[in-house]
Amino acid sequence: MRSIKERIGGVYVGSSLAEKLIEELNCETVFTIHLGSLEIPVMESVVVTWIVMAVLILLAIFLTRDLKTQNISKRQAFAELVYEKLTGIVGGMLGEEGKIYTGYLTTVLLYIGLSNIIGLFGFKSPTKDLNVTAALALMSIVLVEFAGIYQNGVKKWLHKFTEPVAIVTPFNILDVFTRPLSLCMRLFGNVLGAFVIMELLKIVCPPVIPAVFSLYFDLFDGLLQAYVFVFLTSLYIKEAVE
Repeated sequence: MRSIKERIGGVYVGSSLAEKLIEELNCETVFTIHLGSLEIPVMESVVVTWIVMAVLILLAIFLTRDLKTQNISKRQAFAELVYEKLTGIVGGMLGEEGKIYTGYLTTVLLYIGLSNIIGLFGFKSPTKDLNVTAALALMSIVLVEFAGIYQNGVKKWLHKFTEPVAIVTPFNILDVFTRPLSLCMRLFGNVLGAFVIMELLKIVCPPVIPAVFSLYFDLFDGLLQAYVFVFLTSLYIKEAVE
């Protein structure tokens, strides 16, 4: 009788976790834009992305208004400190020749970081939508290839595909497509994996323990994944421009 109950309980827990996972992966349509006969569904991840963008824009406006060169306010000092730290981190990864892309990658770092932790405020993280992570990865790889062409010219950029020997050309071309896939699945998989672990902890542990781990998975791990994404993109850009 006990084994039957344990089995039934296991099935219930498994089905409950599966339902929560499907619900988390399911991106609902918030509203639809009608343009004549054309209907454009606006998904939940897009709306939350707009919220993230609005927060970052309003924060930037608040921190950068009334800037001075002397007798600066505490707000301006804080803004300068954040700017120097973020651009220093990203610029250090890019190297001298890739520093012109610091602004873009800093913005991506802030967007992914805030998107990953916005779940703490009751929103569904946009990075749980595979379309969002795929778009971010595609944008990054397009920038990588553009950086290579801009820095070296088309001829040298094409010649890189034949290095170190011509026989590896197909693999170098394939690498252009596997890189965005790697970036996409790494970001999506880590965010999704953190959700699964938290749900398992809620099932098998007392309430206090999941709350402690939530600080790691919802806060630290979310910021860490943003850093890893930008770090890998910076690494690819540095490799392309050198």
